[in-house]
Amino acid sequence: MIKPVAHVEAMGAYALADLGGANTISLAQNESAFAASPAAVAAGQAAIDQIPLYPDPEWSQLRTEIVNIHKLEPQMILCGAGSMELIGCLIRAYAGLGDHVLGTDYGYAFVASASAQVQAKYIKAHEINLTVSVDDILAAVDIQTRIVFLCNPGNPTGTVIPNSEILRLRHELPKDVLLVVDQAYAEFSDLTHDPADIFALVGRGDTVVVRTFSKAYGLAGTRVGWGYFPPDVANQVRKLLNPNNISIPSQAMATAAIRDQTHMRDVVTKTAKIRDQFASQCRDLGLIVPTSQTNFVLLRFASPEQAQQADKALRANNLLMRGMGGYALPDCLRATICESDIMDRALTVLKGILT
Repeated sequence: MIKPVAHVEAMGAYALADLGGANTISLAQNESAFAASPAAVAAGQAAIDQIPLYPDPEWSQLRTEIVNIHKLEPQMILCGAGSMELIGCLIRAYAGLGDHVLGTDYGYAFVASASAQVQAKYIKAHEINLTVSVDDILAAVDIQTRIVFLCNPGNPTGTVIPNSEILRLRHELPKDVLLVVDQAYAEFSDLTHDPADIFALVGRGDTVVVRTFSKAYGLAGTRVGWGYFPPDVANQVRKLLNPNNISIPSQAMATAAIRDQTHMRDVVTKTAKIRDQFASQCRDLGLIVPTSQTNFVLLRFASPEQAQQADKALRANNLLMRGMGGYALPDCLRATICESDIMDRALTVLKGILT
C-alpha cells in the first residue's frame, strides 16, 4: 500500500455541510436567498462560446470593476477560486512547521484545515458573547505566531466588531505578524462599517483583506473570490495560485455582478429584512439569537438535546440547518436566510418544539 506523508494521513477532511436528501431545502450553506444579477447570468451565457480558450490569468476586466467600485490599486488585487484558494495560498506562503496561525473560537474553520496542511499549529483566541475580542487575540499572540485571521462579520456567529477595533488590533500586533481580515459577508455590513478604513491597512504592508462573490452577489457556484494584498505579499501568493484559476464564464459573471451594485444592494436589503424578522420571532420563542450582519443567524437553544430535537424535526419537514457541534456549539443551529415562505416554515417547526 502506498502511504501518504504522515501529517496528511493524520488530517481529517474539511467538513462540508450535510445537504440532506433530494427533497430537502438547505438552510445550511449560507447561499444567497435570491438569484444573481440578470446581467451576470447573461454575461455567463455569452461567454460560453469562449470555453475552448484558457481564461485570462490577470482577471483584467474583473480587476477593473473591483477597482472602480472600491477605489483600490489594481496591482494589489488577486483573484482566486473562491476566497478559500487565497486563504490556503496565504498560509502556505507564510506559515509552516512549528509556526502558529491564530484565529478565534468561532473563526472560519477552513483556516484550521489549511494550517494542518503545512504542519502549522492553529490556535484559537477566546470570543466574548459570541463576538471577537481584540484583547483576547492580542493575549494569545506569541513568538511563534505568523498569521492572525480575523473573520468580520463572523461566521457562524454573524456578529461584527467596529473598524476601530480592527485598527487597534493591527496597531498592537507585532509588525512581523500578518493580519488577514476575512470579509466574506462584508457587503451586509459595509453601510455601517466603511470598508475604506480596512482596505487602507493594506498599505502598511502587513495586512490582507479577502472577499468573495459567493454571498451577497449570489455566485457561490462560480467560485470567485478576491483579495487586496501588499505588493510583496501578492508576489509570494501569486506563486502558489493555480494559473488560469477562474473560468471564463465565472470571470464574466463576477465582472457583471459587481458592476450591478443596485441588484446586490437590493439583495442585501431584502435578505436583512427577512433575517431580522426571523431573528426577532425566534427570540420570542426563547432562543438566543446574536445580532447578525450576514445572510444567516445563529440559533442558541436551551441545551444540545433541544438543538438536536429541533434538527430532527426540521429534517422531518425537509428543512436542514447547519449543526454547530464542529464549532464547539452543540446547543446551536445556524440558519441561512431563505425566502420568507421557507423561513415561515422553519419557524412553524421551531414553535412546535419550543412551545
